[in-house]
Amino acid sequence: MAGTSSTKKAAKLAGKGGSRTVRFQGGSVFPIVVMLVLVLGVASIVYARQSLPAADDNPPTINDHWHLAYGFDICGQWFQLEGDLEDRNSQGQFINTEFLSTGIHSHNDGVIHWHPYTSRAVGSRADLGVFLETYGVELTNDSLTFPADQLGGASYTEGEDTCVDPDTGDEIDGELSVVVWNSYTDTDDGSRYIADMDEIRVSADGMVMVVAFVPRGDDVSMPPWAPRLPELGAIDAGVVAPTADEVATDTTVAESSDEE
Repeated sequence: MAGTSSTKKAAKLAGKGGSRTVRFQGGSVFPIVVMLVLVLGVASIVYARQSLPAADDNPPTINDHWHLAYGFDICGQWFQLEGDLEDRNSQGQFINTEFLSTGIHSHNDGVIHWHPYTSRAVGSRADLGVFLETYGVELTNDSLTFPADQLGGASYTEGEDTCVDPDTGDEIDGELSVVVWNSYTDTDDGSRYIADMDEIRVSADGMVMVVAFVPRGDDVSMPPWAPRLPELGAIDAGVVAPTADEVATDTTVAESSDEE
């Protein structure tokens, strides 16, 4: 309280006294304390910045070209997203801004082609949501919604939508989840996520991700095309990245890993 009172008094005197020197009661103790607080504050900021991991230095980087198998299991039926997003104009330039902002897409083949063009899709920013957003698919903790040009704009919400038992015709509550395998060669049941699913990290080449809306308790398997991942991924092995002029102006081009 004494420090606050002294500060207010100093401001008041400074306004009246022009160039008059203002002295604090207690000598130089208060200014020293203020200076110490400022120094500690700056030191804390510097330490915090140096402690933060550099996302762009972690894989996948701008130099990586990964392939992941994916699929949508909707009540036991498999679906893939349509379109490769690599439409070009008459000059041969890419025109899809969503594609240009990340470089992440598919080729109507159940494979996510992950070769980042910008910093939006590298390091810790590389997650399932990046791929889904490119196609306009919304995934929350309890709902999956497709845009009008994908699956007719269908939407599936827990507590509202159901699946039909093919044997009995009974309606069964659907459960939304994402099941992830670290490799298409895995033989286990994968890891199942029921929350923050759009934030699931893309952390390795050859992963498998399935977005599932199936009867509660049902197992989810890999897509039937997952074993062919190396073959399917080779489709764009010779793809040429867009030029700097083609990349959307509101995105940041990621630096190569061999650059400082």
